[in-house]
Amino acid sequence: MREFQLYMLVGGMPQAVQEYLDSNNFRMVDEVKREIIRLYESDLNRIDPSGSISRLYDQIPAQLSGKKTRYQISSVLPTRRASDPETAKLIAELEDSKTVLIAHQVNNPNVGLSYTEDPNYYKIYCADTGLFTTLMFRDKSYTDNVIYQQLLSDRLPANLGFLFENVVAQTFAACGHRLYYHTWKDGQSSTAQEVDFLLTEGKKVCPVEVKSSAYRTHASIDAFAKRYPSRTGSRYLIYTKDNAREQDLICLPVCMAQFLAEDL
Repeated sequence: MREFQLYMLVGGMPQAVQEYLDSNNFRMVDEVKREIIRLYESDLNRIDPSGSISRLYDQIPAQLSGKKTRYQISSVLPTRRASDPETAKLIAELEDSKTVLIAHQVNNPNVGLSYTEDPNYYKIYCADTGLFTTLMFRDKSYTDNVIYQQLLSDRLPANLGFLFENVVAQTFAACGHRLYYHTWKDGQSSTAQEVDFLLTEGKKVCPVEVKSSAYRTHASIDAFAKRYPSRTGSRYLIYTKDNAREQDLICLPVCMAQFLAEDL
């Protein structure tokens, strides 16, 4: 698990990996990753000289940290809406750059997840979690960035759980899965419930919830199973502790997410 958390810090970009192997110095690795991000932004600005695409990329951590049910375009580009054709073009160009991963909202989860995909509701993740870690605290110098030691010592604050969500998105995508999630409201509640990811197994849909801690609370996937009992297969909780099982709930350490993705 510690080695996987180390991977979350360094990421998989060859320059960052080589710097870690050569220096074993997180500060120098962080500088390499910042330079990669600057190169990404330069390339994105060539695609879109207005700077809109690079702003969408830079705001990925802020959008995920706010626990929003979708990427809110208007909060980044005030004159744009997700339903605008020009916005769809920007998102398509950002996705084509291979720097990001798009998770799509499914309105009516069933085995054919793409059938009810909502084109205007989506989340955006970084394709490399090591770059995502640096992008989260890019406004601070490395000496102020305690995320490295917190993650390696298993003391990551709960409000940084979206870092684990990003690495699970990257893992599922690397194993060939298109990313889907589901949100809904029950009754008169103004708060939406959300399942982080949906996978399929045979004729069943498997809800996946991601936690950044050892806590085995899983209200969302329980509510999902209650809402769609005939469609729900095994339920999965990905967190930071050991394998465990509670009836049809399977708890997996985040370092084993790849084996879940390969198996389904």
